[in-house]
Amino acid sequence: MDQRNATRLRVLEQIRTSGQISRIDIAASLQTSPATVTSATADLMAAGLIHETAGEASPDAAKRGRPRVLLELNANSNIIAGVKVARDVIMVMLVDFQGNELAQTQFRLTEPRMSAETLVVTIGRAVNEACETLGKNIADVSGIAIGLAGQVVAEQNFIYWSSSITENNVDLDPILSQQLPCPAFVENDANLVAKGEQLFGLGQGLQNFLVITIEHGVGLGIVLGGALYRGERGCGAEFGHTKVQLDGALCQCGQRGCLEAYVSDYALMREAVIAMQDDKPSSVADIRKSAEDGNPSAIAVLERASRMFGMGVSNLVNLFDPERIILSGRTSSIEHLCSEQVKEHIRNNVVQVDAPTPEILAHDWGGLMWAKGAAAYGIEQVSVLQVLEMNAHGA
Repeated sequence: MDQRNATRLRVLEQIRTSGQISRIDIAASLQTSPATVTSATADLMAAGLIHETAGEASPDAAKRGRPRVLLELNANSNIIAGVKVARDVIMVMLVDFQGNELAQTQFRLTEPRMSAETLVVTIGRAVNEACETLGKNIADVSGIAIGLAGQVVAEQNFIYWSSSITENNVDLDPILSQQLPCPAFVENDANLVAKGEQLFGLGQGLQNFLVITIEHGVGLGIVLGGALYRGERGCGAEFGHTKVQLDGALCQCGQRGCLEAYVSDYALMREAVIAMQDDKPSSVADIRKSAEDGNPSAIAVLERASRMFGMGVSNLVNLFDPERIILSGRTSSIEHLCSEQVKEHIRNNVVQVDAPTPEILAHDWGGLMWAKGAAAYGIEQVSVLQVLEMNAHGA
């Protein structure tokens, strides 16, 4: 990206994060000249990505209360789809270019894993179904951001491994290009939750925080210095696959002793079905209810998960020393991991200094934080593509 496009993108991002902002305030925030900002905003307006709007009247009497001219993203310029692929459902959220929600749907899956091509075709059907609620179709979408569990190289749309795809080492880029009529971007789903928490949730205003996601698997999103950390190969932040016991329980990744094999939904169900022979549960909520009713087997299952989880989180604190740790997931999956007993275990296993340990908060996202985080990522990626296209059109 040349300097001119880099400046356009910085200006566009400043407008996006500010909501509404004047040219002079953009120049001050970016520490650049007003002339540079004026040139960049003129290009962005010509491309239809931003427009002017009237702000509050200026307090300067000499200007006779003339309203300030502010800039904001042109909400109608693009429709973005945020997609989360879960075990049994594809969640889709459609937003405008400002991030305002337009529609949301849930597309049921008959199989938890499928071939890469089948998955992409199914995602296309799910997005098109969401578009139909607006009287539109998938061809009206400017970009699709897809959240997948697994090891993802986001910059290349490459999947080393995912619990949603039957193959390993899949280059999704050509499949996405062949099967979808618009650009598509793939990212680790936990990273998208971190993006969602940063923009809309409990991470707002924080520079350094961690998001632990818990459902069928266990994920980690890391925000350092206000930016997502992905690792050199896209394999960083695999918190669920850190080892907590040598030759331990079997994980869905094929290895043994992973944290996920003790604290995820499938791990709890596996252990509880074995331990609770007389009262087999059908959900994690059933296990918790049995534990509350005093069932010793259910209590033992949850206590082991809590010990393993506390061990893992204390290691995260020692490694990153974040401002906040956010546990994101359904209440039934995370409530037993937010107990005072777990927090005390964490405090006892971190490096002891004369300062409080990071705040640990739970956030029941109800399924939509994933899709909203994906939509935010999609807006960023579509912005990059459309800025680059401006040169092709002679801007």
